[in-house]
Amino acid sequence: MIEVLIADDEALVRGGFRAMLEAQPDIEVVGEAADGEEAVEQARSLRPAVVLMDIRMPRLDGVEATRRIAADPRLSRVRILILTILETDEYVLEALRAGASGFLLKDSDVVEVLRAVRVVAAGEALLSPGATRRLVEEVTTWPERGRVEPALLAELTDREREVMVLVAYGLTNREIAERLVISPATAKTHVSRTMLKLHAHDRAQLVVLAYQTGLVVHRGSPESTAAHRIAGRVSA
Repeated sequence: MIEVLIADDEALVRGGFRAMLEAQPDIEVVGEAADGEEAVEQARSLRPAVVLMDIRMPRLDGVEATRRIAADPRLSRVRILILTILETDEYVLEALRAGASGFLLKDSDVVEVLRAVRVVAAGEALLSPGATRRLVEEVTTWPERGRVEPALLAELTDREREVMVLVAYGLTNREIAERLVISPATAKTHVSRTMLKLHAHDRAQLVVLAYQTGLVVHRGSPESTAAHRIAGRVSA
């Protein structure tokens, strides 16, 4: 059973998600929170598999609530899905950097919501549709968003860099394995080692770092590295 906590300051939104989720035999809504402080408190007491976290809430916003949950070692198995009304909301990027596993638009249909909850509950990041990529591409080109030094990637092997690019383009471990002609277990090991070396809490953070270090560049930029040429082939 996938236990879910819904955090949103609008009762109607919480009620809509609750009805949607509780209609499923494998999902149970274990709590609701009306602000970020309450979301953190309930996450600590309930320890749900997934938190649906509104990005903008009173007392404590979704970014800081996500950061506090992700930083708590007792909640290492809790996964966070950010709820937003805009694909390119800059606060979503901050939440991904803080440890969120992905994000959902509030007007997503039932199929998208259920898939998202199940995907992150299984330990994956919700990156596939390309919405996260578009968000990161846009936000990392803003002048006020400082880039991360490429030297951060120095500890990675060439294969780990390849894997990081493929993660940034939304491929699952199985898809990465097929692309690189390796086993899914080996692909998972490469992803885990890359996350460990970069101190990334989740696959979503690898995506952010891939763009901020320049390993993957936004569309329209010249393909200047071998890693980006690989990404270009898989993103078509």
